Amino acid sequence: MDASYVFRVRFRIEPTREFVSLEPSSAETTVTLFREAPEPDTEGWLFFRNTLWRGEVADQEYGRRLAAEWLGVPERTVESVDFRELQTDEEYFDTLQSSIASDLEAFKADDVSDALSKYLGSSVRVTGTDEGD
Repeated sequence: MDASYVFRVRFRIEPTREFVSLEPSSAETTVTLFREAPEPDTEGWLFFRNTLWRGEVADQEYGRRLAAEWLGVPERTVESVDFRELQTDEEYFDTLQSSIASDLEAFKADDVSDALSKYLGSSVRVTGTDEGD
């Protein structure tokens, strides 16, 4: 099973020495960040439910704080964080759907499709697995 949350993070690079400066227009950079998705029914697996809403980061301040922590940069330097997608293989996605189905009430959803849409929007990309793995 393999899955990752994908985010685009924009942040400013800030010099740590007084005698160094940056051209303001060149101090911003954007990176694509991959955060491993914990296996369903293990610690942290509800990250998507607790952090995302309709395929967007529900609380931007919290999202920026998380991105800063993940990247090891000061929080004040993170300008924005955007959720792009959940990239997942078929096995992970099937397990995720089963875990959601076993407790729909926790997702305040009528069915699994509703729960996925509510938190991930249409931002799920399921990839096939290689034969022989």
